[in-house]
Amino acid sequence: MTNLDLYAKSEHLLGIEESTEALYDLYRSELDAYSVKSLLDIGCGRGGFMQRMISDGVTCKGVDLSGVMVEECKEQGLDAECIDVSEVDGKFDAVVAIFDVLNFLNHDELIRFLDAVSHKLNDEGVFIADINTLLGFRDVAEGTMSSENEKEFLVVDAVFEDEKLYTKFTLFLKENEEKNSDAKYTKYQDTIIQYFHKLKTFEKLSSLKLVDKQTFSLYEPKDKTLLIFKKR
Repeated sequence: MTNLDLYAKSEHLLGIEESTEALYDLYRSELDAYSVKSLLDIGCGRGGFMQRMISDGVTCKGVDLSGVMVEECKEQGLDAECIDVSEVDGKFDAVVAIFDVLNFLNHDELIRFLDAVSHKLNDEGVFIADINTLLGFRDVAEGTMSSENEKEFLVVDAVFEDEKLYTKFTLFLKENEEKNSDAKYTKYQDTIIQYFHKLKTFEKLSSLKLVDKQTFSLYEPKDKTLLIFKKR
C-alpha cells in the first residue's frame, strides 16, 4: 500500500468532511466568474467536486495518484485515471488542485507540475489551487490525533520542521469478524511529507500568471491561501 493509498484508506477517520465541503463551495463560487465547460480535477480524491461541477453541466475529468481513490471514482461512473497530469490528453477551460495538492510537491516537482498544468489549459483557461500558510502548518497541521471505529484505529502524528510537515499515519484494520474470537489487526504505517511554499514562488512563473491570491480561514485564522492563475 503506497502512502497515498494509506491516506485514502484513512481519510474518513480524519474528520475533514466539513472542511472539504467548504473548499468545494469556495472553488465553485470562484469558477462562476468564468465560462467553464470543461474541467480537470487534479488530486480528485473520491470525485466529490467533479460531481458538483457535473451537476452544473461541466464536463469533468479527474486524476489522482492514489489507485484507491481512482477506483472509487470509476465505481461512481466518473472519468478518472491514476496518472500524472502531464499524461492527460486534451485541454480544459479550468484546472483545479483542491486541498493542499501543491503542498505535496517539493520545489522542483512543483515547478514541473505547474508547467504541465499550463499545457492543459485552453488559452483563456484558469487554474485554481490552495496552499497552507506557515500558520496553517504550525498552528493547525502539527500535532497528534487519533480516531477509531469498530473495525479501524488510526493515529496521526505530524511534525513541522525545516519548512516541511512530516505526517506519520498508523492504521490498524481488524481482520477477523468471528464472534467470541480475539480480534486480529493488520498494521499499516507510512509517512507523508508536505512542503511549505512561499508566495514569491508563484509570482515569477514563466508559464502561468498569478492573477489573484486570497488568504482565508479554514480551521484557524489565515491558515490557507487560494491562488488563481491564468495561462501566459
